[in-house]
Amino acid sequence: MDSTILLFLLQDGLTNGAIYALLGLALVLVFAVTRVIFVPQGEFVAYGGLTFALLEAGKLPGTAYMVVAFGAAAFAMEMVSRRRDLGLRVVAREAAFKLGLPFAILFLAKAIVAAQPGAAVNLLLTIAIVAPIGPYLYRVAFQPIADASVLVLLITAVGVHLAMTGIGLVFFGAEGLRAPPLSSAVLPVGPIVVTGQNLGIYAITAALIVALYLFFGRTITGKALRATAINRIGARLVGIRLALSGRIAFTLAAVIGAVSGVLIVPMTTLYYDTGFLVGLKGFVAAIIGGLVSYPLTAAAALLVGVVEAFASFHASDWKEVIVFTLLLPVLLIRSWTDPHSDEEEE
Repeated sequence: MDSTILLFLLQDGLTNGAIYALLGLALVLVFAVTRVIFVPQGEFVAYGGLTFALLEAGKLPGTAYMVVAFGAAAFAMEMVSRRRDLGLRVVAREAAFKLGLPFAILFLAKAIVAAQPGAAVNLLLTIAIVAPIGPYLYRVAFQPIADASVLVLLITAVGVHLAMTGIGLVFFGAEGLRAPPLSSAVLPVGPIVVTGQNLGIYAITAALIVALYLFFGRTITGKALRATAINRIGARLVGIRLALSGRIAFTLAAVIGAVSGVLIVPMTTLYYDTGFLVGLKGFVAAIIGGLVSYPLTAAAALLVGVVEAFASFHASDWKEVIVFTLLLPVLLIRSWTDPHSDEEEE
């Protein structure tokens, strides 16, 4: 290994680490607000990347119909759970958000696909298609058991992951897809070359992190989510709706997943089940951050990306094992230093 190879590996590691940082932050956000270890986060990466690739190819993505199906399921769940106090206003409001919005997105997607406006519009449309799946998924799978134990929520998350993987196969098929790069620019930096795609990943990741910081620090909704994360019972007592907080958290996670997928799909071929392994790398970063610290999670994600890059060079067959081995010392240290208590006794 020489200095040039070292710089290339660092560049690859930082590029991958930026993606893992976004996913890790999404996992920490969802867990802090809802206590759900969001195993299906990777599916939103796959959905976002495949949706963008199909839009770039001039085809209507299956997620345009998927969001309608998820919306209809969420609407049916809402009507069943509130059947005793249904009124015209309630039905109209729920129908507008859970049925009207998905059909509007579907018609908009058809119009945009016919017009072929370009990558920027396709990126925004991808977010618009994938983002509503987050709150619909929360309403169907997690809101009814929001007060269950973390173990029950984890088991549910694993089941949702398996279901969403199968749904992805139905709507996208088994073929992999790849999109053209967001930018063809090339910037020589010493002995290496930084592509426009890499610069786009760094810029978008930094912009999203800053946006999340401002959202949680400067907006009422963000402060309400922080209050929910700190003390769910206290947040409920002061009038914060926990169900709404959960839907917002899942929406943000879906947006982050969709953006991550758009950033990844020009660099590698995505399949319907690719997101799971990518999401696990973000999960490693989130665990190192203790599922509570955003800065530590972001730093750990960069570490995971760099370790993966060097492992790919020295022992490519073992790179996944090496990356996941990073969890062992963290878990051992936490098991020695953190007090243990049975959840039922609390």
